[in-house]
Amino acid sequence: MLSIYFSSPFTVYCNDCFYSDGWDPRAYGQEYDFSKPFFQQLYELGLRAPKLTLQKSQDLVNCDYVNHVAGSRNCYLIFASVNNENCFYSNYVNYSKEVFDSLRVWSGEVYYECTDCNNSYNLRFSEQSHTCIDSLFLYNCRGCSSCFLSSNLVKRSYCIRNKQYTKEEYHRILNTVDTGDKNIVENLKKEFEILKKSSPRRSLEGFDNDGSSGNYLKHTKNCRNCFDLSEAENCRNVEHGSKVKDSMDIYGAYPTTELCYESVAMGSQSYHCLFSYLGWDGVSNLSYCINAFPSCQDCFGCIQIRNKSYCILNKQYTKEEYEKMVPRIIEHMNQMPYVDTKGRVYRYGEFFPPELSPFSYNETIAQEYFPLSKEEALAKGYSWKDPEPRNYEITLKTEAIPDHITGVTDSILNEIIQCAHYYDIRVNPRFDQRESASTCNEQCTTAFRIIPQELEFYRKMNLPLPRLCPNCRHYQRIKQRNPLKLWQRKCTCAGAQSENGIYKNTAAHRHGQNHCPEEFETSYAPERMEIVYCEACYQSEVV
Repeated sequence: MLSIYFSSPFTVYCNDCFYSDGWDPRAYGQEYDFSKPFFQQLYELGLRAPKLTLQKSQDLVNCDYVNHVAGSRNCYLIFASVNNENCFYSNYVNYSKEVFDSLRVWSGEVYYECTDCNNSYNLRFSEQSHTCIDSLFLYNCRGCSSCFLSSNLVKRSYCIRNKQYTKEEYHRILNTVDTGDKNIVENLKKEFEILKKSSPRRSLEGFDNDGSSGNYLKHTKNCRNCFDLSEAENCRNVEHGSKVKDSMDIYGAYPTTELCYESVAMGSQSYHCLFSYLGWDGVSNLSYCINAFPSCQDCFGCIQIRNKSYCILNKQYTKEEYEKMVPRIIEHMNQMPYVDTKGRVYRYGEFFPPELSPFSYNETIAQEYFPLSKEEALAKGYSWKDPEPRNYEITLKTEAIPDHITGVTDSILNEIIQCAHYYDIRVNPRFDQRESASTCNEQCTTAFRIIPQELEFYRKMNLPLPRLCPNCRHYQRIKQRNPLKLWQRKCTCAGAQSENGIYKNTAAHRHGQNHCPEEFETSYAPERMEIVYCEACYQSEVV
């Protein structure tokens, strides 16, 4: 068995060793100690019990550098994704092929710099567009083909800037748009941002939702303050999931999850799991368990347990012993709670204390949704990971990257390219040592490389090389999505036009020439400039 030690105090196994039958997680079990807080004991168990190097299924092919990925082949730096092929630098990609630099796309082929798109083919630089073909710079379009720089179109073809053209006119104009040139693409991106701000948006992105609030919802009923959720019922505060029922305070709930609370990454027939992380494939009645799979039932405070029942801190008990011990432990957790360095008290019913996390705040996706500076994170009691020393030298400055893809030779594959967010190494006068710094707070890697599959794709699609490292590119896509927060607002339809006068309505609305009286919860903050319509006004304009 391979045990890997870096600066971390944890024992880490490679995937083959971790999934093998060569070790038993119960060998690390310990007696419950009623003289110590529960969370302290759980942390001590976590130091001994081996951890999985990356969360990957065993059916992956040529996917060495991925995490939280299953059923995929020939993928590189993709995360939280399933059943993909030839996908690179993307997050939340499902059932897709040949995807580059995209976020939350599924059931499609040939995506580039797309966010919240599905069932499409050859779609580039687009957002919230579905069932579209051979198009670029689309916002909120459905069933469109061969369209360019357009928004809110339904079942249209050969449109440029929302204007109809013939097939011949469309291709003649588009042939003059050289997407292989960096400067042209940057100008198109600026125009695209103006287009989005001048287009009506619905207060809640999604459809077929009954009594639900949040954003990016589909087929939900009675789901409040939920985001990126589909086929769900009776949920609260759930982010990213599908086929979820009667659950609350969950991040990552996969088919199917029921009666789960205060947990992360639960799914594949998870039932009644509380305060747990990573439980799947037929797990039930788990409390304070980490990475429990498959078919684990009735376990409390266990780590990396598999196919077991009636375990506490990885120690095996009989059913009768377990049922007697658990109430005693819960009482002990309330009488002797864990108190962190900030004086916060953690009794039974609280999630794991952040200060016991194996990861620092800026190593997690919390930094993506709720970004903090190092000072802010430390003040809240979170740990922070400073950049590790780099053992490479940048060989190609950002400004030296060829503007056009035709100017890029195969030698680019040997270059270490400076990220545009990185600025020159400076001398720290206090410590008299060289340190690298970045102008962003986006986990910038300062430099990156181009891999052969990537270069081939850029050439085939006539796209310029990126100027940002993969992490910084990912953060730019996140910025295109709304925050996980809701505000009470009024519809901005003022009768014949939007309140700001930018958009002129194209159809009669039920409120006539008067201002729409509808109010709603939305993830668009009141001070934002987007045109936000209620569902009725939106449907009047976009059908």
